[in-house]
Amino acid sequence: MPKHLHIRSFLQRCVIAGCIAVVAGGCNNAGSRSSLLEELDKTRLEKTELEHQVKKCKARTGQMKKQFQVLSQLNRPIRLDGLYDLQAVRIHRYTNLYDKDKDGKKESLIVYIQPIDEQGDIVKAGGAVDVELWDLSRKAEQAMLGQWHIKPDELKKLWFATLITINYRLTFDIGEIIEETNEPLTVKVTFTDYLSGKVFKEQKIIKPSNP
Repeated sequence: MPKHLHIRSFLQRCVIAGCIAVVAGGCNNAGSRSSLLEELDKTRLEKTELEHQVKKCKARTGQMKKQFQVLSQLNRPIRLDGLYDLQAVRIHRYTNLYDKDKDGKKESLIVYIQPIDEQGDIVKAGGAVDVELWDLSRKAEQAMLGQWHIKPDELKKLWFATLITINYRLTFDIGEIIEETNEPLTVKVTFTDYLSGKVFKEQKIIKPSNP
């Protein structure tokens, strides 16, 4: 074979080998990029989960600080076995409108509230109470007849016990905010427990025509 043909064949083999090396190198780089992207995605997920855990810890810390502040303000020591775990707040069936002075007009709303612990017992739970009286038969802008807020210091004085039952008894003057009506009314109660920070909401329909 002539010498120039040998040189051409040698050059062709060199070019082919170079191309193969470039292709192989490109495949390796692609694999490295893919692996790097997977690592970045994994890091992002771990970061998101960590941020979520941090938020939960901050929320829990805030609740514990609130509980500590409340407990530190109590006037007398509280034994650990005297603490409760509030699970519900019940509006007693005696809740209704009453004619206290026997003049034929029901001028008082009396709301009986029973905080219930994890064992189903009624407990004197400390906290704040919001009460609303509604006439849902009226238009929306006129439906709420009255609203009241009871602070914790006021609430603890309203504990009421008889041979039949025990509860908080809240009395409100409604003589100037409601006319005589036979329509059912709705009492809405929001109880914010001071120890746990839990908020309990309950409502009850009452019939003013009943004694």
